[in-house]
Amino acid sequence: MSGWDDRTDRSAPPPRRRRNLHGRRRGRPLRRGLEALLEDLLPRLRVTLPTAGASVALEPLFGPAPSDLWLEIGFGAGEHLAWQAAGNRDVGFLGAEVFINGIASLLRQVAELDLENIRIYQGDARDLLDVLPDNSVARTFILFPDPWPKLRHHKRRIVRREVLDRLASLMTDGAELRLATDHPGYLSWILERLTNHPDFEWLARGPADWRQRPADWPATRYEMKAIEEGRTPCYLRFRRRPR
Repeated sequence: MSGWDDRTDRSAPPPRRRRNLHGRRRGRPLRRGLEALLEDLLPRLRVTLPTAGASVALEPLFGPAPSDLWLEIGFGAGEHLAWQAAGNRDVGFLGAEVFINGIASLLRQVAELDLENIRIYQGDARDLLDVLPDNSVARTFILFPDPWPKLRHHKRRIVRREVLDRLASLMTDGAELRLATDHPGYLSWILERLTNHPDFEWLARGPADWRQRPADWPATRYEMKAIEEGRTPCYLRFRRRPR
C-alpha cells in the first residue's frame, strides 16, 4: 500500500538533513515478544517519507479515509496515543518517535487493543512535518517533551518558532494544539513562544485550565512519576486561529 514501508529492516530511514533534537534511540534490551512486533507489525504501520519535494499521501495510509487526522510528536511509551486511538476509532493518528523501546511499547498496545487507526513515523518529527500536507491536521499533541534544561541545549527544544510556524500551516482552522510539561523553565519558554505567535490562541480562562488535566487527556506513567517526585505538570491548550 502506498505510504507504507514493507521492509523488515526496523532501522529508521536516514534523515534528509542533519538535525539534533533527541537523545538516545534505544534503552534496555527488549523481550522477545516486543522484538517480534518490531519485526512483524512495525513494517505494516511505518510511514516512509516521500521523495524530495512531495507530500505524504494521507488517504492510502489508513484505507478508508478517517474523519480527522491527529498527530502526536514524541509519543514516549505510547499510552496517550493508544488511549486516544481506542476512543476515537474514526480518527487517523500519526505518531512520531525515535526511541525504539517506546515504539515497541506502542506496538504492544496496538496489538492488544486491535487498533487499526495508528501509523508510526520512526524518526525526527520535524522530517515528518516537512512532508505533511498543509491544512490537514485537526489536533496536535506535544506532551512532556525533553526540556533540554542546559542553556547550550535549548536549541534542541521542539517548541520553537520554526516548528510552530510549520504546525500553523499544517493545522486546520480551529484545530487544537495540546502541550504538557513538568519543567518550570520550559513552561515559561512554551508560553512565551505560543502566546506571542499570531496563529495560536491560548484557551485558558483561569488557573484550573492549566492545572487540571481534561477528562479526555489520560495520565501516563511519566506524568505519574513526575507527580510522585514532587513536580507539577501543566496542561496547555491552544487553538489554531482562523486564517
